[in-house]
Amino acid sequence: ILIGAYARTLDLMRAVGVAPEEVLYRSPLDLRYPDGRGLQLAGGPATLAFAVALMRARGFSARGRWALLRAAGAWAAANFRCAPGMTVETLCAGLPRDVRELLIDPLCVAALNTPAEQASAQVLLTVLRDALFGAPGAADLLLPRAPLDALLPRAAGRWLADHGVQVRLGRRAMALQANEHGAHIDGEPFDRVVLATPPGEAARLLAALAPAWSRDAAAFSYQPIVTAWLTAPGARWPEPMMALRASGLHPAQFGFDLGALGGPPSTYALVVSGAAAWVDAGTEALRAAVLDQWQDAFPAEQHGPVHWLTSRTEKRATFACTPRLRRSPARPHAHVLVAGDHVEGPYPATLEGAVRSGLAAAAALSPA
Repeated sequence: ILIGAYARTLDLMRAVGVAPEEVLYRSPLDLRYPDGRGLQLAGGPATLAFAVALMRARGFSARGRWALLRAAGAWAAANFRCAPGMTVETLCAGLPRDVRELLIDPLCVAALNTPAEQASAQVLLTVLRDALFGAPGAADLLLPRAPLDALLPRAAGRWLADHGVQVRLGRRAMALQANEHGAHIDGEPFDRVVLATPPGEAARLLAALAPAWSRDAAAFSYQPIVTAWLTAPGARWPEPMMALRASGLHPAQFGFDLGALGGPPSTYALVVSGAAAWVDAGTEALRAAVLDQWQDAFPAEQHGPVHWLTSRTEKRATFACTPRLRRSPARPHAHVLVAGDHVEGPYPATLEGAVRSGLAAAAALSPA
């Protein structure tokens, strides 16, 4: 999932020859549930659209609406800053349960892949500032309607080759050395090196060269994401994406109608973010819980039978975006830079964070 605020990612797609409007389904933010409750934004200035949508949303109490508007005003007055050690749960402790359950908690786990009781309030405020309180269209949802490699990697590989860059696939870098003159990867000399790898690989390569940097990168904890695929021939959704009520019994926070996005018809993907507890519970428990969640949200008499296809678990999908997380600087050595969503920056583990980091590394390499 991308959002309209991810301007650098969209610019990069265009730069390598991908037209976002052709490969992404774009719509205003829609966080409605199967029973009709939830928030749906219209177009126009984001702050006004959010306020109007909140007043029209189903499922929110009058107390909840005004409490959220007051809280949002207070966040904006503080320039979307808070104490560095604050969690999302603490930040939103004064909000009524309906606001937490229908909006804040789903947004938190979707954006940070970390449950609200563990998640960094400052990072969530940054995301809210740029999306719900940003430029027109910043909160729009952008969903892939093409294979994921067609969104960026395949075109980026072609662009690099067309510009004379060597791309050596399937070759793992085993050793990195550097001195005052440059750097070597597996004995091959380079003027400078950018490590655009997961934090664990960067930590391994920098263990001898920058041990403190390496220790911080190796100390990250991670949050898994689980995706379950179902087929439901009789189901009909009003939008390609729907919010789902997650609980201790029901794991998924969001579902996607893959047929509406150019994929197999009658096929649905249910996504469980911050899924550590469900990974521990095992595949059979997850399968039973997902099927029960579907049947609870989409009764068979209305949507027909549902069948389990398969699931996939990414155990280290993102780093856990917790308060006071030590994210290492992008330059551990004069001739070595690191690019990725895990280096110092305001965003959680997102494509936008990775792209902005890459652009910063490229700028640092460019002659003044």
